[in-house]
Amino acid sequence: QVQLVESGGGSVQAGDSLRLSCAYTGTIVCMGWFRQAPGKEREGVAAMAYTNFIDYVDSAKGRFIISRDYLKKTVTLLMNNLKPEDTAMYYCAANLGSSPDTCRTSSDFDYWGQGTQVTVSS
Repeated sequence: QVQLVESGGGSVQAGDSLRLSCAYTGTIVCMGWFRQAPGKEREGVAAMAYTNFIDYVDSAKGRFIISRDYLKKTVTLLMNNLKPEDTAMYYCAANLGSSPDTCRTSSDFDYWGQGTQVTVSS
């Protein structure tokens, strides 16, 4: 059973940075971050399987950085230059069936954390 626990959400001003962290159990190749704003569909933000296999949604490119610590079993999302449209509940997710080259924000993820709220005010 995979367990995912997010932390690091909060309320910030536009232009600020925020770091989300997710601690997980098990050996997982593909990890991702997703978000869901009220009234909107869930959106994949970033996915990562080793250093050479990283995928970002267009709106996150150049602002967000996903990273992993395989020893500590954590995945982090550093969000820079935050915008009000980044306001959402952010979820960490694990894709157990993915190989590194198929780890994408659009792929199917099997396990989800409880979510952490990010609110960006203008």
